[in-house]
Amino acid sequence: MDILQDLESRGLIQQTTDREGLEKHLKEKQVTLYCGFDPTADSLHIGHLLPITMLKRFQQAGHKPIALIGGGTGMIGDPSGRSTERSLNTAEVVKGFSEKIEQQLAKLLNFDNGENAAVARNNHDWLSSMTAIDFLRDAGKHFSINYMLAKDSVTSRIEHGITYAEFSYMILQSLDFLKLYEQENCSLQLGGSDQWGNITAGMEFIRRSKGEEEIKVFGLTVPLITKADGSKFGKTAGGAIWLDASKTTPYEFYQFWFNTDDRDVMKFLNYFTFLDQVEINTLQTEVDNNPGDRIAQKRLAEEVTKMVHGEEALTQAIKISESLFSGNLKQLTANDIEQGFKDVPTKTLAKADIGLVDLLVEASISSSKRQAREDIKNGAIYINGERNQHIDYALSKNDRIEDRFTIIRRGRKKYFLIRFS
Repeated sequence: MDILQDLESRGLIQQTTDREGLEKHLKEKQVTLYCGFDPTADSLHIGHLLPITMLKRFQQAGHKPIALIGGGTGMIGDPSGRSTERSLNTAEVVKGFSEKIEQQLAKLLNFDNGENAAVARNNHDWLSSMTAIDFLRDAGKHFSINYMLAKDSVTSRIEHGITYAEFSYMILQSLDFLKLYEQENCSLQLGGSDQWGNITAGMEFIRRSKGEEEIKVFGLTVPLITKADGSKFGKTAGGAIWLDASKTTPYEFYQFWFNTDDRDVMKFLNYFTFLDQVEINTLQTEVDNNPGDRIAQKRLAEEVTKMVHGEEALTQAIKISESLFSGNLKQLTANDIEQGFKDVPTKTLAKADIGLVDLLVEASISSSKRQAREDIKNGAIYINGERNQHIDYALSKNDRIEDRFTIIRRGRKKYFLIRFS
């Protein structure tokens, strides 16, 4: 199976500019391709994972990927798929974001792979040195207003208003394709389905600026990711799922994928993992026959967490998950607790022995001492996973994990973290 057949079997191709021509082009030679990532934050999020895995798939097929950091276009903001204009960041902020994103991409793509090693480029290198006259004469003259107005990224904003800066974004992205075509012999641009208009504009710009109709350049888009329940992919009650472990811990990341709906899990296995179709079909059988076991979700969570955060972080995420499921919390380290209990209610106390009743009230676990006594008598209180029904019990150093944390559970699912300073 060639690369395009594999992508099609996984449902990963939304549009191509010339399917037969691209297939022939990919078979004739090693192709250089690119996808752009605008630095709108200090980390990529899981919405970026699909284009990243696309670059990895082409690299594994022997082609050469370019990860283009939008240090220049990030100063403007892409209007595609948006109803309002982005807030503009300063040059210094965009530069900092660009550096962090490049570091992330270096971990996710193989930058040390010989002849088809991935490379990172930054469009600030060529856009920042271009004068207004250069921009208008060398690029603007090749774009008619009628042509630009026909693009979805523009038409969707006409009614509510679009600034000239955003209107020009299409030309800036087209300049990227031209520069990479000239400097890197790049002939294929990847993007989300909302980038179709920008991609085709770039192809047309290359042909017009070079004065040649038969130039072999291509575009390919991936589908918009939708969830079966109608909610937005990549969003949770706590916000976006980031690829930076300091913003979304590997445990939280693992849990996001593990909690995938049965209706979505096979699609996500095809999209985000490199498992072959035989194994994916086997997992489909598990979903059909034993949905409660969540075998497919577990495999999805393992594969994606390992790809983004590495084997060690995956092992830790699984350990935390299994400890919470089994209730065996004493095996957790302080570092595990920092990850797994990041968003639970937390109370900081001085290191000293404290009566269990007083602790429950002071940490707002129970509403009063009377309620605390009832909770303890009824067996609703667990200390580090172990039920405690002793009203006169006092917590000591023995109840502090690494002398820093005690985990209190009230009922079946309500966790509270006591942090000792």
